[in-house]
Formats: sequence, structure tokens, C-alpha cells
Amino acid sequence: MNDNVMRNLTYGLFVCTAKDGDRDNGCIINTALQVASAPNTIAISLNKTDFTHDMIMKTGEFNVSIISEDAKFDVFRRFGYQSGRDADKMAGIEFRRAANGITYLTTPDVNGYLSGKVKQTVDLGSHTLFIADVTDGEVLSGTASATYAYYFANIKPKPEAPKADEAPKKGWICTICGYIYEGEVLPPDFICPVCKHPASDFRKL
Repeated sequence: MNDNVMRNLTYGLFVCTAKDGDRDNGCIINTALQVASAPNTIAISLNKTDFTHDMIMKTGEFNVSIISEDAKFDVFRRFGYQSGRDADKMAGIEFRRAANGITYLTTPDVNGYLSGKVKQTVDLGSHTLFIADVTDGEVLSGTASATYAYYFANIKPKPEAPKADEAPKKGWICTICGYIYEGEVLPPDFICPVCKHPASDFRKL
């Protein structure tokens, strides 16, 4: 099989948020879709290494903020390039709380949100699929939703060419999202912090 065909699938981009006690957290995900309409049902997929994954497993509730084409790269840096185990991702940003008490992002970074209550989980190996009833939701703007392709073309900064007196970076680049791991050796169990793809999807710079 040519694994590259998987990259031809279309993806949206979302911030999935959760709350456990007084702790708020969130992470970037690329799988959130409606799977039934009566009742409204959505499915989201989270990597098991994500702190947000553990919070949803414990509480059974989450919000999905739908990232818009007006989003700034800081949203991806904040929610995709660091772990909620080590940082307060909600510190210093504007957000609101839905009826379930969980945060969601505001315009212009997102164009809407959905609240979900988990009714079933499916173990998918590296990820867990959460199937949830939609309990709330709102359209926040008419701006189009950002896709992976739009993110790469218009939001993600282009890599800077090395200066004449500067040695090029050494490391590994994720062929899915462009994240760069700096270092001579990429650990075989490394997971991309942005798109959650494994070490096999990295190539040496």
C-alpha cells in the first residue's frame, strides 16, 4: 500500500477543550465530524498521549471550537506545540464558557463551537474515538472553516532560509504538518506534537 494516499483525505482543524475540576485544557485535533442527525451525534479522535484525552476519558464531556480561516498561528502554537501537563494553555487568551462549564475559543480564531457528552468510546490503538451527543453549539461568525490545506498555504509561517553565516538546522521534519524536531536522532516512538503522526512520517532534513 502507498501510505501517501492517506494524505489525500480532507481534514478540518479544531481546538478540543475539556475541564477537570478547576483545570482547563485543550489541544489541536483534525478529526471532528457529524455521524448522525437524530439525535445530533459527533465523533472526535484524540491521541492517547494528549492530556485532553485523559480529561475527556475521566469527565465524559468536551467542547470543539471550529478553527476559522481568520485564525492566527498562535492558536496552533499554543494548543499544538506544548502539553497541558506543563503549561496553562488558557492563560492570557480570551475565551468563553459553554453551558457545560467548558471553555471555547472566540472570534476571529473560530467560527463556532459544539459541546459533546460522550456516550461511547472506541479504542483505535494510538487514538481513542469519542462518540458523543451534541448538547450545545453556536455559530460565532460566517468566516469559512480552515482546512489542513488552508493552514499550510495561509496560516503556518513558511520556513526561513538560513542566513549566509548560519549553519542549516539539523533534524527531522514531519511530512504531514511540517513540524521540525531538532536533533541528530529521532526517537522511534516520537509522536508529532502538532498532527500526532508517528516517527515513520518524518524525514531527515
